[in-house]
Amino acid sequence: MNQNVSKRESGTFDSRVAWYTVGVLTLAYLFSYIDRQILSLMVGPIKRDLGLTDTQFSLLHGLAFAIFYTLLGIPIARLADNRNRRTLIAIGVALWSLATAAGGLARNFGQLFAARVAVGVGEAALSPAAYSMLADRFPGDRLGKAIGIYSSGVFIGIGLSFIIGGVLVAGLEAAGGLTVPLLGTLKSWQATFIIVGLPGLLVAMLVLTLKEPARRSLAGNSTPERLDNRQILQWLSAHKRLYLTHFAGFAMMTLLFNAIMAWAPELFIRIHDVERGVIGIRLGILAAVFGGAGIVCGGIYSDWLARRGDTAAPMRAGLTGCAVLAPFAVAAPLAPSADLALWLFAPLLFFVSFPFGPAASALQLITPARMRAQVSALYLFIVNLTGIGFGGTATALMTDYVFRDGMKLHLAMASIAALGGVLAVILLSLSLQPFRVAYREILEQHS
Repeated sequence: MNQNVSKRESGTFDSRVAWYTVGVLTLAYLFSYIDRQILSLMVGPIKRDLGLTDTQFSLLHGLAFAIFYTLLGIPIARLADNRNRRTLIAIGVALWSLATAAGGLARNFGQLFAARVAVGVGEAALSPAAYSMLADRFPGDRLGKAIGIYSSGVFIGIGLSFIIGGVLVAGLEAAGGLTVPLLGTLKSWQATFIIVGLPGLLVAMLVLTLKEPARRSLAGNSTPERLDNRQILQWLSAHKRLYLTHFAGFAMMTLLFNAIMAWAPELFIRIHDVERGVIGIRLGILAAVFGGAGIVCGGIYSDWLARRGDTAAPMRAGLTGCAVLAPFAVAAPLAPSADLALWLFAPLLFFVSFPFGPAASALQLITPARMRAQVSALYLFIVNLTGIGFGGTATALMTDYVFRDGMKLHLAMASIAALGGVLAVILLSLSLQPFRVAYREILEQHS
């Protein structure tokens, strides 16, 4: 694997430009998850002020965001495969930042739902274009690390959202809200949306400093031709077993991830009676440190397997993370004390993040260059519709309609985690051989 992949851009790899690209895109991804996840620290205040159930709140956290994030992801990715990716990302960052701030102006469920929908529209522009840019900046045996670092923005962003959200909401609750000229007195959660949303406009300006890379195939040659939908469907159909098991396996991982993370702060607040500000800081540090380390280590492990000749390296790395994760994902919500639960959240966050860098790099390695963004968007469509759209809601539905008791939140989280973990391991095991076949085919096409 390494011999063929390392040919790509041999002699043209500019590490300074490449790693600057990683840095800026990671910062954008980090901000996207702050804006996306900040809602988790506001369960109590928003439910109280808007009179919502757990299920209604979960729709704000999941379905509202996922509706257009998933539906618009594919047409936006088609633009990314044929237009300037840097500009597309910058527009997306500006849009989701303004939409997050607009959530602070919401006065009812419908208005807040609409603001969260707009956040999803903006964020749909980021990852497919970012994956495609990174695949054109890095040779294949360094791509796993690059995408792993980019993907660490997920957990650093979640960690910062927990810390910032916990401190802001707790402080603003104690102060009785925030009075702003022209807007009047804002509730704690409204002020928090505005405070965390507006700085993203500076990140949008920073994205514009990136250079748009030339599009290259795995072997390093330029690929100026455009592909129509028929060619993309033909490729997917010819490798349907691989894409089905890849998409479905990581969809189950995303279901598990969102079932846990959407409710993690509330688990400690509701079940273990920990103060909002305290658990926000503690969970935030764990998410940033262990989640960020896990996703980078997953990419490094995938690259290490590739250098040793494993032609299914990213899929094997993803499978390893899933298999180790499952017991911790079930045990952490069921822990009898807050201290033990926090200890278990450390390995949970490390291994829940471990597979996602390899998941993205796998697609870049076995998908022709001119359809990478669109196939990545299809992947994100499936995993996010399942995970973001239904993960947190699955937990809420279990709480509201199966256990019929908000104090059984820990049982609901553990149930969904068990289901997602088992299915992910089975599906990713079935993906290894089809990945090897598709990878050899890509190499033969460009040898």
